[in-house]
Amino acid sequence: MVALDKPDAESALRLADALQGTGCWMKVGMELFYAAGIPVVQGLKSRGFNVFLDLKMHDIPNTVRGGARSITRLGVDMFNVHAAGGIAMMSAALQGVKDALEAGDAASEPIVIAVTQLTSTSQAMLNEEIGIAGTIENAVVNYARLAKRAGLHGVVASPLEVQAIKTACGTDFVTVTPGIRPRGADAGDQSRITTPKDAVRVGTDYLVIGRPITGAPDPVAAFESILEEMSE
Repeated sequence: MVALDKPDAESALRLADALQGTGCWMKVGMELFYAAGIPVVQGLKSRGFNVFLDLKMHDIPNTVRGGARSITRLGVDMFNVHAAGGIAMMSAALQGVKDALEAGDAASEPIVIAVTQLTSTSQAMLNEEIGIAGTIENAVVNYARLAKRAGLHGVVASPLEVQAIKTACGTDFVTVTPGIRPRGADAGDQSRITTPKDAVRVGTDYLVIGRPITGAPDPVAAFESILEEMSE
């Protein structure tokens, strides 16, 4: 999944056009969606891309239900909520999907996943700022179990927690992993990272990679280099 963290639709769709035919997904996050809105999602879908809409909904259950209904109508292939919102809120997201499907407003059911802990979260931040005791892995696995109980398809987590999540929730429970940095790439603001090769080795389902591709002088060459690293 290429994270299209671009400030406008023109630059995002230009990059998408360069990557057509590669088989990658496109992840639309807050920066791009708040700037370009629904048309950029439609533009990506019309180009044949699978789209992960990464807006991390976190609100009262009824509001998330309505938001999920609206997102499902867009025809995206995946979207997420925050696991910290609890089981009732996560279940409400699935109900919003069902609402859209039953009303005939959507052609297909998106994959719904939950954010566990951001890959920028360090151990000290988890304990001292967020106020959750214990290790990051324990916190992530706890949220993953809650997401599974709520009926969600999977979670967003660091590659470092993938094996523990699969052990706790089953191998068919989807893991979407940001925090991927190719060999020699700068970690940036990420705390828990691995290489593409190591992420594949631990069995993650989707790798999310942004700046190493989108910020490269030649994004297509960077993308192809990552594929080569994964194939090792």
